[in-house]
Amino acid sequence: MRVYNFSAGPAMLPTPVMERAQQEFCNYRGTGCGIMELTHRGKHFEEVIDRAEKNVRKLMGISDNYAVLFLQGGASMQFSMVPMNIMLPGGFAEYADTGTWSSKAIKEAKNFGTVKVIASSKDIKYTKIPDIRHWKPSKDASYLHITSNNTIYGTQYHSFPDVEVPLVSDMSSDIMSKVIDVNKFGLIYAGAQKNLGPSGVTLVIIRKDLLKRTPETVPTMLRYSTHADEQSMFNTPPTFSVYMLALVTDWLLEIGGLSVMEEINNSKSEALYETIDSSNGFYKNPNDPASRSKMNVVFRLPSEELEDKFVKEATAEGMIGLKGHRSAGGIRASIYNAMPLAGVERLIDFMQEFQKING
Repeated sequence: MRVYNFSAGPAMLPTPVMERAQQEFCNYRGTGCGIMELTHRGKHFEEVIDRAEKNVRKLMGISDNYAVLFLQGGASMQFSMVPMNIMLPGGFAEYADTGTWSSKAIKEAKNFGTVKVIASSKDIKYTKIPDIRHWKPSKDASYLHITSNNTIYGTQYHSFPDVEVPLVSDMSSDIMSKVIDVNKFGLIYAGAQKNLGPSGVTLVIIRKDLLKRTPETVPTMLRYSTHADEQSMFNTPPTFSVYMLALVTDWLLEIGGLSVMEEINNSKSEALYETIDSSNGFYKNPNDPASRSKMNVVFRLPSEELEDKFVKEATAEGMIGLKGHRSAGGIRASIYNAMPLAGVERLIDFMQEFQKING
């Protein structure tokens, strides 16, 4: 039985990618070694990291005005690296608080300067993205930070604010799930373990003029310019994770790029939300429809006992990782890029049958 992983991360990877990695695991391109055994200074890995960068640039339409970096430490490291590097001396930064991860980013940024929360949906339990029309961004801010998709609460930005200052976004859970205009952003960062590959590598896309902002007091390893100057190989990079990211981006290009991926993701999320909305209240999504995430679909059942039963029986049917985050409860179906439509269809069939029996 095919198992579908609906976990929020680490998430499932495309089957063709896993099969390719399996084929090359012990003998990469006739070397007799796996890629993780080969030196990062050799031609084989240099080809891999160059391909990964070219793929990212092609898929997202990234110009030479931006540096593409492969770092470590996850998005959580970026919560500190962003203000360390681009907060202006004596200045302030603006943040939108739309969930747990943006709250963590705000907490870390306060260690390096003044933070102003420009918008928040905390008072309504993060059930929507605050209406961008009502934001009043300052042209004097060092930058404006958003979290484009909120894995725990299941909300997502479907448009981005237009601001005069650098727009910074944590895109860990929806990067490359749709077409975006990178030129709207000063900096984008994303942990790989949802849409890009396995855990261990973090993608950073930063406009090159921002590299000059970093104060001299920032440690060498925490300076974006350090990694930009050395093509992400100042120290040993997470070679296997970068290799897997190269394979995932190969796959995205092979299927037709982000416009095709976006259509697939729209079909998956629309089908799942339709099932929830047509259940006569048996399944309930708590979020404003205009803010619903296409990556993390959250819903509740009439009781916690039924939710526990749902998760247990779904697991037995080959659908794992459906239990909601411990802080939010309920059910969460993460349907990132690698989740095929067949996996969502199996979940929908299960949901409908479960309601018939327990409704």
